[in-house]
Amino acid sequence: MTTVPPFGVLHAPDRWRTVDFISDLHLKPEEPKTFEAWAAYMARTRADAVIILGDWFEAWVGDDAAAPGSFEARCGQVLDACPAALAFMRGNRDFLVGGDFLAHHRVRDLADDPTVLVWAGQRWVLSHGDLLCTADLPYQQFRQQVRSSAWQRAFLARPLPERQAIARQMREHSEARHAATTPANYAHTNAELARQWLHTAGARTLIHGHTHQPADHALGTGADGHAITQVVLSDWHIDACTHRAQVLRLTADGARTRLDPDAAG
Repeated sequence: MTTVPPFGVLHAPDRWRTVDFISDLHLKPEEPKTFEAWAAYMARTRADAVIILGDWFEAWVGDDAAAPGSFEARCGQVLDACPAALAFMRGNRDFLVGGDFLAHHRVRDLADDPTVLVWAGQRWVLSHGDLLCTADLPYQQFRQQVRSSAWQRAFLARPLPERQAIARQMREHSEARHAATTPANYAHTNAELARQWLHTAGARTLIHGHTHQPADHALGTGADGHAITQVVLSDWHIDACTHRAQVLRLTADGARTRLDPDAAG
C-alpha cells in the first residue's frame, strides 16, 4: 500500500459562496496570450476565492527573480488587482515560490500537498497531482531530492543567472524524457492512492492538475456509501493556434462547472 502523506487543512470562511480552481498555466514571457488570458480572468472573476493548484509558472528560480519590471513582478501586480481571496499550492515547476512573495501579494500558502478544503459543510482533497503519478519512479526520486531543504538552500545560494540557466536545462531534460517515456508512466495517476486519500480525509472529491488531462473519474464509493470522484483540472495554453484553458467552479450548493476563463466573470 502506498504511503498516505499528512494532510494540510484549509478552513474556508462562511462568506465564500463560489470557489474557482485553476492549475498548470505554466506562465512564461514567451507565451503572452496565456498571461493575458489569466490576467483578464483574475481581474474580473466573481468568485469569492481562486485556488491555484501548482505549475502556475513554467519555472520559478527564487523570489529575487521578481524584481521591478520583471515578468514575475507583472504577475504579482495581477494578484494585487484580483478581487478574490487567493491561495496557492506549489507544483513541480514552481516549488520554489517563497512564502514571502505569497504573503506580499496576499496569497494563502497551501504548503501541504495534499490539503483538505473544509467549506460549505463538505470536504475536498486538493493536490497538485504529481504525487499521484507513482509509476513515474525517476520523477518521484527527483521530487524527493528537490523538495529537501538542503537542496533548496544550495540552489537558492547560486547567482540568479546561474539558477535561470539550470532551470532551462531542467525543462529541456524533462521535455526530452517525456518524449521518450510511455505516457502511462508520467501522466496517469494511481487510482488506489486517490481512494486512500479520500478515505483518510473523509472527503468525496479529489481535485488536482499536473497531468493536463481534464476529466472526472468515478472511483467507486467511499466508506459512507457515497460516490467518490477524482476531478482533473485543465492546463492552459493559448497562442495563435491553440486555446486550451478551463476554470473549475464550485458553488456552496454543491454545483461543479467547467468554464472558459472568458465566461468565468
